[in-house]
Amino acid sequence: MSQILMLAGDVNLQGRTDPASAFQHVRDLLATADVRFVNLEGVLCGPGQDPQTPDIAHKPNWRHSAPEMVEGLAAAGIDAVSVANNVTFPPKAMLTGLSTLDSAGIAHCGAGADLSAAHRPVVSERDGVRFGFLAYTAICWPFGMAAGPQTPGVATLRASTSYVPDLRSAEVPGRPPRVLTEPYPHELAAMVRDVEALRTGCDVLVLSCHWGVAGDEVCDYQRTIGRAAIDAGADLVMGHGPHSVQGIELHRGRPIFYSLGNFVFDWPAMAGRHLDGLVLHCGIEDRRLRSVQVHPVRRGEDNDVRPLSGDDARAALSRLATLSASLSSPKDVLGLLDSEGLLTLG
Repeated sequence: MSQILMLAGDVNLQGRTDPASAFQHVRDLLATADVRFVNLEGVLCGPGQDPQTPDIAHKPNWRHSAPEMVEGLAAAGIDAVSVANNVTFPPKAMLTGLSTLDSAGIAHCGAGADLSAAHRPVVSERDGVRFGFLAYTAICWPFGMAAGPQTPGVATLRASTSYVPDLRSAEVPGRPPRVLTEPYPHELAAMVRDVEALRTGCDVLVLSCHWGVAGDEVCDYQRTIGRAAIDAGADLVMGHGPHSVQGIELHRGRPIFYSLGNFVFDWPAMAGRHLDGLVLHCGIEDRRLRSVQVHPVRRGEDNDVRPLSGDDARAALSRLATLSASLSSPKDVLGLLDSEGLLTLG
């Protein structure tokens, strides 16, 4: 029996009188899936009383989402969400938001009352197939955000940054340095242990990571983490955080989607920016991930997301193939995506 797992990127719901309207134009993409998972970028705890004060002190203009926005997720049939990202903060707001999700029956991973809870996976079963999800964030505030043994927070997968001067900088002042990034070894090892432990408890394992920077380029640490997750047993890695679409790498026959871009995003500061995203329909046959159908989507002038079709869809898929060309071998790239966005796996 075949099944479809739907994955999508960043979702922020706020300011809607009808929360379900956020997904009104993508209902078919949602309805044809058996299990649906997204990154929820917005704590469902309600904004603070002072509209001039951001709800995250370090993030200008940021406002948390009203609890009733969870109705939009429920109406869309979202089964589970990642909450490991840089706006799941501060801890008190995070815990309130998790309670909102619990009340709506929406599972979550990537944050919790302590380190153990933050690293706890979600396992959803449909018709005998067990779908496992783990979530982490590399984009986070340096103090008070990471979950501790006895303190609430998110599951972090942080990276260090160093800069190597360009060899010609002494000759040509102003030449940009090379940026090197690598994950914290102890947090990378913890993620690997999580994946290995979950592998025996599910049939299809998805690792979700909030990482990267806006634009086309994939950071070194993203590739290190993505490959380590696949090596440990993940079937697919879904990235988000840059808000822009990034390429796909095929590692040991398993896909790493470095950034799915935005799906639904209502934060006013995002209006008219980073409009494109990807929705994945992952085909499951005989309890294994066999294919991924990529559906390009785009937010319009009304900020509502819609599937792309015709020339727009073909252009988006062609751009995705171009972005992916530098991430895999030429042989992989030729077989990575067909003209209709279908990725066939072994």
